[in-house]
Amino acid sequence: MPFRHHDRSHDLRTRIEMEVRQRLEEAIDFVCLEALVSARRSAGRPAPAADNADDRAEYEAHVGAFLRLLDAEVAGAAVPAARERAADGEHARLLAAQVALARRMPDYWQQLETLSARYLAEPSASGGQRRSLLARLFGGA
Repeated sequence: MPFRHHDRSHDLRTRIEMEVRQRLEEAIDFVCLEALVSARRSAGRPAPAADNADDRAEYEAHVGAFLRLLDAEVAGAAVPAARERAADGEHARLLAAQVALARRMPDYWQQLETLSARYLAEPSASGGQRRSLLARLFGGA
């Protein structure tokens, strides 16, 4: 699908960055929402509601965890300019770094796909609902 941003006044470089950011945000949204729904399903909890503050906070926790995973696994080559540029908070800083990496690394999207599958498969993707040490030692839930 071609880029359809309403503001065409930007130069090509900026428009490409905007499109990469949009695609990356969509991919992260998909992974984190899937992780949230799966965790709730496995715990027998109801599906999240968009207007629920607690559900939104749980979703944001997934976004933060997934962005930190991407930062640790993909950001082998640091992107200091992108990290310094985003002063809006941790999520914005991590997202800016990932956008820069996506533009520079030819295999970025394959790495993102691999990490997405791993994040969704790991029990720790349940938003911090890891089993306690005793539960792991004794095989309990």
